[in-house]
Amino acid sequence: MAQCVVSENTREACKMSKVDVVIGCFYGDEGKGKVIDYLAADADVAVRCTGGDNAGHTIKANGVKYAMHLIPSGLLSGHTIGVIGNGVVLNPQVLLEEINNLKEHGYDVDKYLKISDKTHVIFPYHSKLDVALEKARQAKKIGTTGKGIGPSYCDKYERSGIRMGDLYAPDFKERLKEQTELKLALLKVYDPETDYTKELDFDKMFAEYSDYAAQLEPYVCDTITLLHKALEDDKKVVVEGAQATLLDIDFGSYPYVTSSNPTIGGILTGTGLSASDIGNVYGVIKAYSSRVGEGPYVTELLDATGDRIRELGHEYGTTTGRPRRCGWLDLVTLKYAKRLNGLTALSVNHLDTIGKFDTIKVCTGYDVNGEVTEDFTTNLKVLNNAKPVYEELKGGWGDEIASCKTFEELPENAQKYISFIEKYIGVPVKFIGTGADREAMIVRADN
Repeated sequence: MAQCVVSENTREACKMSKVDVVIGCFYGDEGKGKVIDYLAADADVAVRCTGGDNAGHTIKANGVKYAMHLIPSGLLSGHTIGVIGNGVVLNPQVLLEEINNLKEHGYDVDKYLKISDKTHVIFPYHSKLDVALEKARQAKKIGTTGKGIGPSYCDKYERSGIRMGDLYAPDFKERLKEQTELKLALLKVYDPETDYTKELDFDKMFAEYSDYAAQLEPYVCDTITLLHKALEDDKKVVVEGAQATLLDIDFGSYPYVTSSNPTIGGILTGTGLSASDIGNVYGVIKAYSSRVGEGPYVTELLDATGDRIRELGHEYGTTTGRPRRCGWLDLVTLKYAKRLNGLTALSVNHLDTIGKFDTIKVCTGYDVNGEVTEDFTTNLKVLNNAKPVYEELKGGWGDEIASCKTFEELPENAQKYISFIEKYIGVPVKFIGTGADREAMIVRADN
Protein backbone atom coordinates (compact mmCIF):
# COMPACT_ATOMS: atom_id res chain seq x y z
CA MET A 1 0.00 0.00 0.00
CA ALA A 2 1.31 3.44 -0.92
CA GLN A 3 2.65 5.57 1.89
CA CYS A 4 2.17 9.30 2.31
CA VAL A 5 4.24 11.72 4.33
CA VAL A 6 2.15 14.03 6.47
CA SER A 7 2.57 16.44 9.30
CA GLU A 8 0.60 16.07 12.50
CA ASN A 9 -1.78 18.76 11.23
CA THR A 10 -2.67 16.79 8.11
CA ARG A 11 -2.48 13.25 9.53
CA GLU A 12 -6.26 12.97 10.01
CA ALA A 13 -6.89 13.63 6.31
CA CYS A 14 -4.54 10.88 5.17
CA LYS A 15 -5.66 7.70 6.92
CA MET A 16 -4.36 4.67 5.11
CA SER A 17 -7.03 2.05 5.78
CA LYS A 18 -10.72 1.87 5.02
CA VAL A 19 -13.27 0.06 7.15
CA ASP A 20 -15.11 -3.03 5.88
CA VAL A 21 -18.74 -3.11 7.01
CA VAL A 22 -21.10 -6.11 7.12
CA ILE A 23 -24.82 -5.29 7.13
CA GLY A 24 -27.94 -7.47 7.07
CA CYS A 25 -30.33 -6.53 4.28
CA PHE A 26 -33.64 -7.94 5.52
CA TYR A 27 -34.89 -8.78 9.03
CA GLY A 28 -31.77 -10.27 10.60
CA ASP A 29 -30.51 -13.86 10.79
CA GLU A 30 -29.03 -13.62 7.28
CA GLY A 31 -25.79 -15.35 8.27
CA LYS A 32 -23.61 -12.29 8.74
CA GLY A 33 -21.34 -14.29 11.04
CA LYS A 34 -19.91 -16.35 8.19
CA VAL A 35 -18.77 -13.27 6.26
CA ILE A 36 -17.50 -11.61 9.42
CA ASP A 37 -15.57 -14.77 10.26
CA TYR A 38 -13.87 -14.63 6.86
CA LEU A 39 -13.06 -10.91 7.02
CA ALA A 40 -11.84 -11.11 10.61
CA ALA A 41 -9.30 -13.80 9.76
CA ASP A 42 -6.78 -11.08 8.88
CA ALA A 43 -8.43 -8.12 10.63
CA ASP A 44 -6.76 -6.18 13.41
CA VAL A 45 -9.98 -4.83 14.92
CA ALA A 46 -13.60 -6.06 14.83
CA VAL A 47 -16.39 -3.79 16.07
CA ARG A 48 -19.95 -4.33 17.28
CA CYS A 49 -21.77 -1.00 17.38
CA THR A 50 -25.58 -1.30 17.56
CA GLY A 51 -28.25 -3.21 19.48
CA GLY A 52 -27.73 -5.42 22.49
CA ASP A 53 -28.06 -9.08 23.42
CA ASN A 54 -31.31 -9.24 21.45
CA ALA A 55 -29.15 -10.08 18.43
CA GLY A 56 -26.65 -12.85 17.94
CA HIS A 57 -24.03 -14.22 15.58
CA THR A 58 -23.39 -17.95 15.60
CA ILE A 59 -19.79 -18.90 14.82
CA LYS A 60 -18.03 -22.27 14.74
CA ALA A 61 -14.37 -22.15 15.76
CA ASN A 62 -12.12 -25.14 16.41
CA GLY A 63 -15.12 -27.44 16.41
CA VAL A 64 -17.05 -25.41 19.00
CA LYS A 65 -20.20 -23.41 18.27
CA TYR A 66 -20.39 -19.96 19.90
CA ALA A 67 -23.50 -17.76 20.07
CA MET A 68 -22.04 -14.27 20.32
CA HIS A 69 -24.57 -11.70 21.50
CA LEU A 70 -22.32 -8.83 22.60
CA ILE A 71 -18.66 -9.64 22.01
CA PRO A 72 -17.66 -9.11 18.37
CA SER A 73 -17.32 -12.54 16.79
CA GLY A 74 -14.11 -11.41 15.10
CA LEU A 75 -12.38 -11.80 18.45
CA LEU A 76 -12.52 -15.57 17.88
CA SER A 77 -9.73 -15.25 15.31
CA GLY A 78 -7.36 -15.22 18.28
CA HIS A 79 -5.50 -12.08 17.21
CA THR A 80 -8.25 -9.51 16.62
CA ILE A 81 -9.20 -6.74 19.04
CA GLY A 82 -12.95 -6.85 19.70
CA VAL A 83 -14.58 -3.48 20.31
CA ILE A 84 -18.06 -2.96 21.78
CA GLY A 85 -18.93 0.50 20.51
CA ASN A 86 -20.87 3.37 22.00
CA GLY A 87 -24.02 2.52 20.01
CA VAL A 88 -24.55 -0.76 21.89
CA VAL A 89 -26.77 -1.15 24.95
CA LEU A 90 -25.02 -3.61 27.23
CA ASN A 91 -26.28 -6.14 29.76
CA PRO A 92 -23.18 -6.70 31.93
CA GLN A 93 -24.37 -10.07 33.24
CA VAL A 94 -24.71 -11.42 29.69
CA LEU A 95 -21.35 -9.96 28.71
CA LEU A 96 -19.57 -11.55 31.67
CA GLU A 97 -21.10 -14.92 30.80
CA GLU A 98 -19.70 -14.58 27.27
CA ILE A 99 -16.31 -13.50 28.59
CA ASN A 100 -16.09 -16.46 30.97
CA ASN A 101 -17.19 -18.90 28.27
CA LEU A 102 -14.48 -17.69 25.90
CA LYS A 103 -11.85 -17.79 28.64
CA GLU A 104 -12.79 -21.40 29.41
CA HIS A 105 -12.07 -22.21 25.76
CA GLY A 106 -8.66 -20.56 25.88
CA TYR A 107 -9.33 -17.13 24.41
CA ASP A 108 -7.28 -14.21 25.77
CA VAL A 109 -10.26 -11.91 26.29
CA ASP A 110 -8.38 -9.70 28.73
CA LYS A 111 -5.92 -8.77 26.00
CA TYR A 112 -8.34 -8.24 23.13
CA LEU A 113 -11.72 -6.98 24.42
CA LYS A 114 -12.44 -3.23 24.58
CA ILE A 115 -15.70 -1.56 25.68
CA SER A 116 -16.60 2.05 24.96
CA ASP A 117 -17.00 4.20 28.04
CA LYS A 118 -20.03 5.68 26.25
CA THR A 119 -21.88 2.36 25.92
CA HIS A 120 -25.23 2.51 27.73
CA VAL A 121 -25.95 -0.10 30.40
CA ILE A 122 -29.08 -2.24 30.68
CA PHE A 123 -30.45 -2.61 34.22
CA PRO A 124 -33.11 -5.05 35.51
CA TYR A 125 -35.77 -2.35 35.40
CA HIS A 126 -35.27 -2.04 31.65
CA SER A 127 -36.24 -5.66 31.00
CA LYS A 128 -39.19 -5.43 33.41
CA LEU A 129 -40.44 -2.36 31.55
CA ASP A 130 -39.94 -4.11 28.22
CA VAL A 131 -42.14 -7.05 29.23
CA ALA A 132 -44.76 -4.88 30.94
CA LEU A 133 -45.08 -2.61 27.90
CA GLU A 134 -45.46 -5.56 25.54
CA LYS A 135 -48.13 -7.02 27.83
CA ALA A 136 -49.98 -3.68 27.87
CA ARG A 137 -50.00 -3.54 24.06
CA GLN A 138 -52.06 -6.75 23.94
CA ALA A 139 -53.05 -7.35 20.31
CA LYS A 140 -50.76 -4.55 19.15
CA LYS A 141 -47.59 -6.23 20.43
CA ILE A 142 -44.44 -5.65 18.37
CA GLY A 143 -42.60 -8.87 19.17
CA THR A 144 -39.90 -7.58 21.50
CA THR A 145 -37.41 -10.05 22.95
CA GLY A 146 -38.07 -8.59 26.42
CA LYS A 147 -34.38 -7.96 27.09
CA GLY A 148 -34.72 -4.28 27.92
CA ILE A 149 -33.25 -2.97 24.68
CA GLY A 150 -35.99 -0.45 23.85
CA PRO A 151 -36.32 1.01 27.37
CA SER A 152 -32.53 1.35 27.56
CA TYR A 153 -32.46 3.34 24.32
CA CYS A 154 -35.38 5.39 25.67
CA ASP A 155 -33.21 6.39 28.63
CA LYS A 156 -30.35 7.22 26.25
CA TYR A 157 -32.43 9.65 24.22
CA GLU A 158 -34.25 10.95 27.27
CA ARG A 159 -30.73 11.74 28.55
CA SER A 160 -31.13 9.85 31.80
CA GLY A 161 -29.24 6.69 30.83
CA ILE A 162 -26.26 5.33 32.74
CA ARG A 163 -23.19 4.57 30.60
CA MET A 164 -20.27 2.26 31.27
CA GLY A 165 -18.07 5.18 32.27
CA ASP A 166 -20.75 6.37 34.70
CA LEU A 167 -20.45 3.17 36.73
CA TYR A 168 -17.19 4.53 38.12
CA ALA A 169 -18.44 8.05 38.88
CA PRO A 170 -19.03 9.24 42.48
CA ASP A 171 -22.74 9.84 41.81
CA PHE A 172 -23.49 6.38 40.35
CA LYS A 173 -25.36 5.20 43.45
CA GLU A 174 -27.48 8.33 43.55
CA ARG A 175 -28.34 8.13 39.85
CA LEU A 176 -29.22 4.44 40.04
CA LYS A 177 -31.52 5.04 43.01
CA GLU A 178 -33.26 7.88 41.19
CA GLN A 179 -33.77 5.77 38.06
CA THR A 180 -35.00 2.75 40.04
CA GLU A 181 -37.66 4.86 41.77
CA LEU A 182 -38.76 6.40 38.46
CA LYS A 183 -39.02 3.00 36.79
CA LEU A 184 -41.03 1.54 39.68
CA ALA A 185 -43.50 4.40 39.25
CA LEU A 186 -43.77 3.68 35.52
CA LEU A 187 -44.26 -0.03 36.11
CA LYS A 188 -47.10 0.73 38.49
CA VAL A 189 -48.84 2.50 35.60
CA TYR A 190 -48.18 -0.16 32.95
CA ASP A 191 -48.73 -3.21 35.16
CA PRO A 192 -50.61 -2.18 38.35
CA GLU A 193 -51.36 -5.79 39.30
CA THR A 194 -47.69 -6.72 39.84
CA ASP A 195 -45.51 -5.61 42.75
CA TYR A 196 -42.00 -5.05 41.38
CA THR A 197 -40.43 -3.69 44.57
CA LYS A 198 -38.87 -7.04 45.56
CA GLU A 199 -37.65 -7.83 42.05
CA LEU A 200 -36.09 -4.38 41.75
CA ASP A 201 -34.58 -4.13 45.21
CA PHE A 202 -32.21 -1.16 45.02
CA ASP A 203 -29.56 -2.36 47.49
CA LYS A 204 -29.28 -5.72 45.76
CA MET A 205 -29.10 -4.08 42.34
CA PHE A 206 -26.44 -1.60 43.40
CA ALA A 207 -24.30 -4.36 44.89
CA GLU A 208 -24.62 -6.51 41.75
CA TYR A 209 -23.76 -3.68 39.37
CA SER A 210 -20.88 -2.49 41.51
CA ASP A 211 -19.45 -5.99 41.19
CA TYR A 212 -20.07 -6.04 37.42
CA ALA A 213 -18.35 -2.66 37.14
CA ALA A 214 -15.27 -3.91 38.98
CA GLN A 215 -14.99 -6.97 36.73
CA LEU A 216 -15.44 -4.99 33.52
CA GLU A 217 -13.30 -1.96 34.38
CA PRO A 218 -10.12 -3.30 32.69
CA TYR A 219 -11.96 -3.40 29.34
CA VAL A 220 -13.51 0.09 29.43
CA CYS A 221 -11.75 2.77 27.39
CA ASP A 222 -12.05 5.50 24.75
CA THR A 223 -12.80 3.30 21.74
CA ILE A 224 -13.30 6.23 19.37
CA THR A 225 -9.65 7.22 19.67
CA LEU A 226 -8.65 3.54 19.49
CA LEU A 227 -10.44 3.09 16.14
CA HIS A 228 -9.08 6.24 14.53
CA LYS A 229 -5.54 5.45 15.62
CA ALA A 230 -5.93 1.95 14.18
CA LEU A 231 -6.83 3.43 10.79
CA GLU A 232 -3.98 5.94 10.98
CA ASP A 233 -1.64 3.01 11.64
CA ASP A 234 -2.97 1.23 8.52
CA LYS A 235 -4.77 -1.48 10.52
CA LYS A 236 -7.64 -3.48 9.07
CA VAL A 237 -10.97 -2.73 10.79
CA VAL A 238 -14.20 -4.71 10.30
CA VAL A 239 -17.58 -3.57 11.62
CA GLU A 240 -20.06 -6.32 12.44
CA GLY A 241 -23.57 -5.10 11.79
CA ALA A 242 -26.24 -6.52 14.10
CA GLN A 243 -29.84 -7.23 13.07
CA ALA A 244 -30.66 -5.70 9.69
CA THR A 245 -31.95 -2.94 7.43
CA LEU A 246 -35.69 -3.61 7.70
CA LEU A 247 -35.44 -3.49 11.50
CA ASP A 248 -33.96 0.03 11.49
CA ILE A 249 -35.86 2.44 13.76
CA ASP A 250 -36.01 5.04 10.96
CA PHE A 251 -35.98 3.00 7.76
CA GLY A 252 -37.67 -0.25 8.77
CA SER A 253 -41.33 -1.27 8.94
CA TYR A 254 -42.03 0.96 11.95
CA PRO A 255 -43.17 0.21 14.65
CA TYR A 256 -42.17 -3.42 14.01
CA VAL A 257 -38.50 -2.56 14.28
CA THR A 258 -35.63 -2.52 16.75
CA SER A 259 -34.70 0.55 18.78
CA SER A 260 -31.45 1.39 17.00
CA ASN A 261 -30.08 2.02 13.50
CA PRO A 262 -28.51 -1.17 12.08
CA THR A 263 -28.03 0.63 8.72
CA ILE A 264 -24.90 2.47 7.60
CA GLY A 265 -25.80 5.63 9.54
CA GLY A 266 -25.88 3.67 12.79
CA ILE A 267 -22.49 2.21 11.96
CA LEU A 268 -21.05 5.73 11.98
CA THR A 269 -22.83 7.04 15.08
CA GLY A 270 -22.28 3.76 16.94
CA THR A 271 -18.51 3.86 16.46
CA GLY A 272 -17.42 7.47 16.02
CA LEU A 273 -16.10 6.69 12.54
CA SER A 274 -16.65 9.16 9.71
CA ALA A 275 -18.24 8.54 6.31
CA SER A 276 -14.85 8.90 4.63
CA ASP A 277 -13.52 6.00 6.73
CA ILE A 278 -15.88 3.48 5.09
CA GLY A 279 -14.60 1.23 2.31
CA ASN A 280 -16.51 -1.90 1.31
CA VAL A 281 -20.08 -2.34 2.52
CA TYR A 282 -21.14 -5.98 2.24
CA GLY A 283 -24.87 -6.66 2.27
CA VAL A 284 -25.78 -10.14 3.54
CA ILE A 285 -28.87 -12.05 2.46
CA LYS A 286 -30.14 -15.60 2.32
CA ALA A 287 -31.17 -17.15 -1.00
CA TYR A 288 -34.69 -16.98 0.44
CA SER A 289 -35.99 -14.73 3.25
CA SER A 290 -37.09 -14.99 6.87
CA ARG A 291 -38.39 -12.87 9.71
CA VAL A 292 -38.87 -13.26 13.48
CA GLY A 293 -41.63 -11.41 15.28
CA GLU A 294 -44.51 -9.24 14.14
CA GLY A 295 -44.75 -6.92 11.15
CA PRO A 296 -45.40 -6.96 7.39
CA TYR A 297 -43.66 -9.52 5.21
CA VAL A 298 -44.72 -9.45 1.56
CA THR A 299 -43.18 -12.74 0.39
CA GLU A 300 -44.08 -14.79 3.49
CA LEU A 301 -45.27 -18.32 2.74
CA LEU A 302 -47.96 -19.59 5.10
CA ASP A 303 -48.09 -23.03 3.51
CA ALA A 304 -46.12 -26.24 3.23
CA THR A 305 -43.46 -24.51 1.13
CA GLY A 306 -42.77 -22.02 3.92
CA ASP A 307 -42.63 -24.87 6.44
CA ARG A 308 -40.20 -26.77 4.22
CA ILE A 309 -37.88 -23.75 3.91
CA ARG A 310 -37.92 -23.40 7.71
CA GLU A 311 -36.97 -27.02 8.29
CA LEU A 312 -34.37 -27.22 5.53
CA GLY A 313 -32.76 -23.96 6.64
CA HIS A 314 -33.08 -24.66 10.39
CA GLU A 315 -34.82 -21.32 10.80
CA TYR A 316 -35.08 -20.84 14.54
CA GLY A 317 -33.85 -17.71 16.32
CA THR A 318 -30.30 -17.66 17.76
CA THR A 319 -31.39 -15.51 20.69
CA THR A 320 -35.01 -16.59 21.32
CA GLY A 321 -35.33 -20.01 19.70
CA ARG A 322 -38.53 -18.79 18.05
CA PRO A 323 -39.45 -20.34 14.68
CA ARG A 324 -38.86 -17.83 11.91
CA ARG A 325 -41.41 -16.87 9.31
CA CYS A 326 -40.09 -17.89 5.89
CA GLY A 327 -40.65 -16.96 2.26
CA TRP A 328 -39.12 -16.41 -1.16
CA LEU A 329 -36.35 -13.90 -1.83
CA ASP A 330 -37.60 -10.30 -2.17
CA LEU A 331 -35.45 -8.24 -4.55
CA VAL A 332 -37.59 -5.14 -4.04
CA THR A 333 -36.50 -5.08 -0.41
CA LEU A 334 -32.90 -5.86 -1.37
CA LYS A 335 -32.76 -2.91 -3.77
CA TYR A 336 -34.00 -0.68 -0.94
CA ALA A 337 -31.21 -1.99 1.31
CA LYS A 338 -28.67 -1.31 -1.42
CA ARG A 339 -29.80 2.30 -1.72
CA LEU A 340 -29.82 2.97 2.03
CA ASN A 341 -26.47 1.41 2.80
CA GLY A 342 -24.45 2.07 -0.34
CA LEU A 343 -23.72 -1.63 -0.76
CA THR A 344 -20.60 -2.43 -2.75
CA ALA A 345 -21.07 -6.22 -2.84
CA LEU A 346 -23.40 -8.97 -1.64
CA SER A 347 -23.12 -12.20 0.29
CA VAL A 348 -25.75 -14.84 -0.52
CA ASN A 349 -26.12 -17.63 2.05
CA HIS A 350 -28.14 -20.85 1.99
CA LEU A 351 -27.75 -21.37 -1.76
CA ASP A 352 -27.69 -25.09 -0.94
CA THR A 353 -31.02 -24.83 0.90
CA ILE A 354 -32.97 -23.07 -1.84
CA GLY A 355 -31.50 -25.42 -4.44
CA LYS A 356 -33.50 -28.29 -2.97
CA PHE A 357 -36.56 -26.80 -4.65
CA ASP A 358 -37.04 -27.70 -8.32
CA THR A 359 -38.70 -24.34 -8.99
CA ILE A 360 -37.69 -21.17 -7.16
CA LYS A 361 -39.67 -17.95 -7.07
CA VAL A 362 -38.07 -14.52 -6.75
CA CYS A 363 -40.06 -11.36 -6.03
CA THR A 364 -39.25 -8.58 -8.53
CA GLY A 365 -42.15 -6.23 -7.84
CA TYR A 366 -45.17 -5.45 -5.66
CA ASP A 367 -48.71 -5.36 -7.01
CA VAL A 368 -50.49 -2.67 -5.00
CA ASN A 369 -54.13 -2.26 -5.97
CA GLY A 370 -53.41 -3.27 -9.55
CA GLU A 371 -50.29 -1.15 -9.99
CA VAL A 372 -46.87 -2.81 -10.03
CA THR A 373 -43.92 -1.07 -8.40
CA GLU A 374 -40.29 -2.02 -7.87
CA ASP A 375 -39.80 0.58 -5.14
CA PHE A 376 -40.02 -0.44 -1.48
CA THR A 377 -42.00 1.56 1.04
CA THR A 378 -42.30 1.33 4.82
CA ASN A 379 -45.97 2.39 4.66
CA LEU A 380 -47.74 -0.40 6.56
CA LYS A 381 -51.02 0.00 4.69
CA VAL A 382 -49.25 -0.42 1.36
CA LEU A 383 -47.12 -3.35 2.56
CA ASN A 384 -50.10 -5.18 4.03
CA ASN A 385 -51.98 -4.84 0.73
CA ALA A 386 -49.02 -5.61 -1.53
CA LYS A 387 -48.95 -8.86 -3.48
CA PRO A 388 -45.57 -10.17 -4.65
CA VAL A 389 -44.88 -10.31 -8.37
CA TYR A 390 -42.71 -13.36 -8.97
CA GLU A 391 -40.35 -14.62 -11.62
CA GLU A 392 -39.66 -18.35 -11.62
CA LEU A 393 -36.17 -19.81 -11.91
CA LYS A 394 -35.00 -23.40 -12.12
CA GLY A 395 -33.50 -24.99 -9.00
CA GLY A 396 -32.69 -28.60 -8.29
CA TRP A 397 -29.03 -28.45 -7.27
CA GLY A 398 -29.34 -29.09 -3.50
CA ASP A 399 -26.40 -30.29 -1.41
CA GLU A 400 -24.19 -31.07 -4.38
CA ILE A 401 -22.74 -27.55 -4.25
CA ALA A 402 -21.14 -28.00 -0.80
CA SER A 403 -17.84 -29.06 -2.36
CA CYS A 404 -17.75 -26.25 -4.94
CA LYS A 405 -14.81 -23.89 -4.45
CA THR A 406 -15.42 -21.50 -7.36
CA PHE A 407 -18.43 -19.89 -9.01
CA GLU A 408 -17.67 -21.79 -12.20
CA GLU A 409 -17.97 -25.12 -10.38
CA LEU A 410 -21.58 -24.39 -9.39
CA PRO A 411 -24.34 -26.08 -11.41
CA GLU A 412 -25.66 -23.95 -14.26
CA ASN A 413 -28.99 -23.21 -12.55
CA ALA A 414 -27.22 -22.08 -9.37
CA GLN A 415 -25.02 -19.74 -11.42
CA LYS A 416 -28.09 -18.33 -13.15
CA TYR A 417 -29.78 -17.71 -9.79
CA ILE A 418 -26.81 -15.67 -8.55
CA SER A 419 -26.53 -13.80 -11.85
CA PHE A 420 -30.24 -12.95 -11.73
CA ILE A 421 -29.78 -11.29 -8.33
CA GLU A 422 -26.72 -9.36 -9.54
CA LYS A 423 -28.46 -8.07 -12.65
CA TYR A 424 -31.54 -6.87 -10.76
CA ILE A 425 -29.67 -5.18 -7.91
CA GLY A 426 -26.66 -3.92 -9.86
CA VAL A 427 -24.21 -5.11 -7.22
CA PRO A 428 -21.83 -8.09 -7.54
CA VAL A 429 -22.14 -11.17 -5.33
CA LYS A 430 -18.74 -11.73 -3.70
CA PHE A 431 -19.57 -14.40 -1.11
CA ILE A 432 -21.75 -17.48 -1.72
CA GLY A 433 -22.69 -19.72 1.20
CA THR A 434 -22.88 -23.34 0.06
CA GLY A 435 -23.39 -25.14 3.39
CA ALA A 436 -23.56 -24.81 7.16
CA ASP A 437 -19.83 -25.13 7.85
CA ARG A 438 -17.76 -21.95 8.06
CA GLU A 439 -15.55 -23.20 5.21
CA ALA A 440 -18.55 -23.83 2.94
CA MET A 441 -18.32 -20.50 1.15
CA ILE A 442 -17.19 -19.40 -2.28
CA VAL A 443 -15.21 -16.15 -2.33
CA ARG A 444 -15.09 -14.57 -5.77
CA ALA A 445 -11.79 -12.73 -6.15
CA ASP A 446 -12.96 -10.65 -9.11
CA ASN A 447 -16.11 -9.31 -7.39
